Amino acid sequence: MRGRLAAVLVAVIVLAACERRAAEEGGHEGEAPAAESHDAASKDDLLRIEPEMLRDLRITTTPAEARPAGEGVTALGELGVDEEVYAEVGSPIAARVVRLLASAGDRVGPDQALVELQSVELGKARADYLAAMAKARLARTTLERRSSLAGERIVPRREVQEAEAAASSAEAELQAAQAALAALGVSTDDVDVGANASRFLLRAPLAGVVIERAAVVGQLADPARPLFRVADLSRLWLTVHAFERDAVRVKVGSPARVEFTAMPGRHFSGTITLVGRQVDAASRTIPIRVDLPNDDGLLRPGMSATAWLALDEGAETVVAVPSASLQRLHEGWCVFLPRGEGIFEARPVGRGRDLGGEVEIVSGLEPGETIVVDGAFLLKAEAEKARGEGEHHEH
Repeated sequence: MRGRLAAVLVAVIVLAACERRAAEEGGHEGEAPAAESHDAASKDDLLRIEPEMLRDLRITTTPAEARPAGEGVTALGELGVDEEVYAEVGSPIAARVVRLLASAGDRVGPDQALVELQSVELGKARADYLAAMAKARLARTTLERRSSLAGERIVPRREVQEAEAAASSAEAELQAAQAALAALGVSTDDVDVGANASRFLLRAPLAGVVIERAAVVGQLADPARPLFRVADLSRLWLTVHAFERDAVRVKVGSPARVEFTAMPGRHFSGTITLVGRQVDAASRTIPIRVDLPNDDGLLRPGMSATAWLALDEGAETVVAVPSASLQRLHEGWCVFLPRGEGIFEARPVGRGRDLGGEVEIVSGLEPGETIVVDGAFLLKAEAEKARGEGEHHEH
């Protein structure tokens, strides 16, 4: 009897202790438990990284984006200039570079001087123009004088006709000399009769940036090779190559999402403006052009890129993140969100379809939330390490 009574007392004491512990953890009696939010629920999922380790992680971030939910295809390509606002500037004749007036990277306006050249051929053309101009002026003066004398019957009509012929011939020679100067890219308003008669300026035909300068002082310029390349870089062309079975489904005006190797985790939006009309026999691909705005000047011609091209224009959008940002953790998928210096939240998310370099997120993340891209795998390793240490201490 005493043994049974002792057992009952022990059970009562244990039950009371459990109820007291539950009351301490659950708050005061009568209070409702606090509603869970991402911030509140993530306290156990917060990962703290020491400053020394944080520097070694080299973390990059990007916002989760809303993108078309329709079918698409990825294609590789290279960024180039917008050829509608691009010019290669070279000497029209063999000439020597005397003075450089612009450098690579300079922003230039239309008709701005780029380089001063010197050419013996130009000096001769200018001399011919001046001689033709003087001859034409003399022929006009002679014609006027003989016409006046013929009116007074002092000279015969035949001399007037000869003067008219001479004036016409001189005018034709002058026009030929003007055309010769124009072919050399020199205006007749810029003719110098002095020591600089053999010099001329090459000018930019449009406003833009000097993206290449091949001219060197003292160099003999070859008319077949450009000395400067000038382009307006506010808009660029990305040319990608898609397999013919996919390219035939791409439509002009459809959206394109572009990622550059030099800027992982960042995406740029463009518009398809041209689908090629010929299939490359070797690769069985068709070139497709994507117009990309470059207002901030981050993009450079020659960059390699991967473009996602829409194959249909569905109105529905989905949340998408770079594939590298999504990590497998605690039997599920998660992304890491920065929450302060050295603090990251491991946010559980629902994974959807692979979208070619990106993954659809069906739950747990909203467009615009900032996530970790580069460094996400190392954060996952730290999170698993921290959890393992916690479980070890619980034992």
